[in-house]
Amino acid sequence: MSQREYSYAIILHPDEEEGGYTVTVPALPGCVTQAETLEEAIAMARDAIGLYLESLLADGQPIPEERERPQAVTIRVAA
Repeated sequence: MSQREYSYAIILHPDEEEGGYTVTVPALPGCVTQAETLEEAIAMARDAIGLYLESLLADGQPIPEERERPQAVTIRVAA
């Protein structure tokens, strides 16, 4: 049986106090990981997503598909 590939947006949150990144996956609630560098954070996100999907499959749950990508926009606001 061949495996299907899925594509998910990840959000990399810099940790200003501790350094490194916390990574969330908006399409997969509760799928969170962290790492010291950007490259490690991306690798950890791949691992976390893979484990998340394996868990869903093992439980007979459907795998969510991300149909629309989250968008990040920076805006300036005077206060």
